[in-house]
Amino acid sequence: NEYGNIKKDHITEGDKYLEWAGEMALSTNIGVPWIMCKQSTAPGVVIPTCNGRHCGDTWVMKDENKPHLWTENWTAQFRAFGNDLAQRSAEDIAYSVLRFFAKGGTLVNYYMYYGGTNFGRTGASYVLTGYYDEGPVDEYGMPKAPKYGHLRDLHNVIKSYSRAFLEGKQSFELLGQGYEARNFEIPEEKLCLAFISNNNTGEDGTVNFRGDKYYIPSRSVSILADCKHVVYNTKRVFVQHSERSFHKADKATKNNVWEMFSEVIPRYKQTNIRNKEPLEQYNQTKDQSDYLWYTTSFRLEADDLPIRGDIRPVLAVKSSSHALVAFVNDAFAGNGHGTKKEKGFTFDRPINLRLGVNHLALLSSSMGMKDSGGELVELKGGIQDCTIQGLNTGTLDLQVNGWGHKAKLEGEEKEIYTEKGMGAVKWVPATSGQAVTWYKRYFDEPDGDDPVVLDMTSMCKGMIFVNGEGMGRYWTSFITPGKVASQAVYHIPRPFLKSKNNLLVVFEEELGKPEGILIQTVRRDDICVFISEHNPAQIKPWDEHGGQIKLIAEDHNTRGFLNCPPKKTIQEVVFASFGNPVGSCGNFTVGTCHVPNAKDIVAKVHAFPPLTMRIICNTVAYPGSHFVFSCLWLAVDLWSICTGMPRQEGVRAAGAAHVLRCGHQLPHDDGHTGGASEVPQKGRSRINREIDTFSGLLHSLSLHPVWFRTCVDALCVACCDYSFVA
Repeated sequence: NEYGNIKKDHITEGDKYLEWAGEMALSTNIGVPWIMCKQSTAPGVVIPTCNGRHCGDTWVMKDENKPHLWTENWTAQFRAFGNDLAQRSAEDIAYSVLRFFAKGGTLVNYYMYYGGTNFGRTGASYVLTGYYDEGPVDEYGMPKAPKYGHLRDLHNVIKSYSRAFLEGKQSFELLGQGYEARNFEIPEEKLCLAFISNNNTGEDGTVNFRGDKYYIPSRSVSILADCKHVVYNTKRVFVQHSERSFHKADKATKNNVWEMFSEVIPRYKQTNIRNKEPLEQYNQTKDQSDYLWYTTSFRLEADDLPIRGDIRPVLAVKSSSHALVAFVNDAFAGNGHGTKKEKGFTFDRPINLRLGVNHLALLSSSMGMKDSGGELVELKGGIQDCTIQGLNTGTLDLQVNGWGHKAKLEGEEKEIYTEKGMGAVKWVPATSGQAVTWYKRYFDEPDGDDPVVLDMTSMCKGMIFVNGEGMGRYWTSFITPGKVASQAVYHIPRPFLKSKNNLLVVFEEELGKPEGILIQTVRRDDICVFISEHNPAQIKPWDEHGGQIKLIAEDHNTRGFLNCPPKKTIQEVVFASFGNPVGSCGNFTVGTCHVPNAKDIVAKVHAFPPLTMRIICNTVAYPGSHFVFSCLWLAVDLWSICTGMPRQEGVRAAGAAHVLRCGHQLPHDDGHTGGASEVPQKGRSRINREIDTFSGLLHSLSLHPVWFRTCVDALCVACCDYSFVA
């Protein structure tokens, strides 16, 4: 897997190794294909595959007789402590997938769709405990909208029409600069599927394809069923959005009383493993612990210490480990760390020394084992150099001073994070700001089914245990370039919890404040949808029937669907706008075009809440008019709160909660565009016909009478230069 990343380290031997590995695999004769990931070539019948973000445009296979496989489509990027948030939009992922299939791809696999949590010490070098939280399913197993829904619809399209682009005859048409069509046809069955791409960045456009015009947003792909009807566009996202929020669990926060046990800072004479120089770390810990103590002692005479009181000696340590905490004469002297990118780091800090014998202890820690590279067996960690600078007599080199070593913490050895082992040490009432200290408390499980997390913002770095199970490493003191903690909240899966008296134990390396730890629940109750006139029809109306793609619904107007999480119903309409709202889910504001009573209309409809809220936006084209319905954006931001209310009998789950139409005002005969009250008789008759049609639609949907009256009574409302019919 991804041997190409390190083959260059082995020059000519790398190619020989690839040949040997391929031949060895094929010699097993196991009867299934072998693949080599992220390779442009592979020996024999071994299939080379692509890993990356845009394999449809960046990967070139040298053997066209082998299938095109994409084994890792990176939905974001795994993050290390210190990295900023990894972003990859649903639109970009969908675009890359369709580009790959349009150009002959046969398989796309995602990395990661769901990352989960690196529990205990399972996280690799510097990798976040919450792994790939930015994937389509977040760390807590909750669909991350809109990424989840947009890709779900994409997969439905591909599955429904796969026969066309797997078996159809391929053709290519250049439609303009950066515009192209890739077609898949089975003529004898009148089966046709087209992928129209706009590969320009930042430039939307309209293309002419087989006699019809199609609007294609920048850097997007549209799928045309029957090479005519747009059933999906990668950049038009009209699935539900959701905003994740964290809520204090009052039940679990009660009795926030902590006790603590502090590790004893070891000294040279108290250690059993000694050496002239510091030993390599991993050979001592043997992957049974992240921690190794290094300790040494040295004597200073009066002539060694600075004469001026404002001058302090400096401890300088060069380490190839991931982090360390320093203690001088048992007092906390500071902490330092490296990064995923930089190998090793230097720690230097002014310290207080005394006349006579001084004791230095360094707690060196690993943040996981190396996860890739050409020389995995050559692991090196530990203290590479240690000096005291700024003494009157010059720099004191401690590297060959004689060092003692102690692997593992006392709390780890005695397993004081468990009910059985916690009695092995004496716990005392907790005080904040204690380094290398264990803290414990009990809490009750929060009510409900929402995921449970710990907000560790008040702490710095260490480990978390719940009922004896390791929840992973935390490191909130590692601040990103964006000036926020790399990871502030940490997952506690409910299967690890009891209803009462859960034991929470935290080991803190630095100077944390345990009383500030918050037990919270996670929700995705802020839901919203944003749709426009350019959105294609919902995918559900289309299907492949009898070898041909057919419209299976009565209409294919754009629809938006809003669904509360399980066991929840819509509680409040926070925002609704019909016009050109701006912003994103949880942060919408009205634009220059807005219907003042849009929220009231939605709220009235909401008086009879189904579990599924459905928003329908219909466009109406007036014959003979040249007006385009450009004022057709709808954004509804809903906040649903857990109520436990059952589904109401007699209320359709798929009932139309909001039906909207928006268009340019109709002109006078002289071309002047008037207000809503100035619509000419000819225009009024058109509106009346539409209202009749609209009323029939409402009746056909079996809407509640109040919904019907709400919709029909609110005929026209002035909307900037537009009219609004609801």
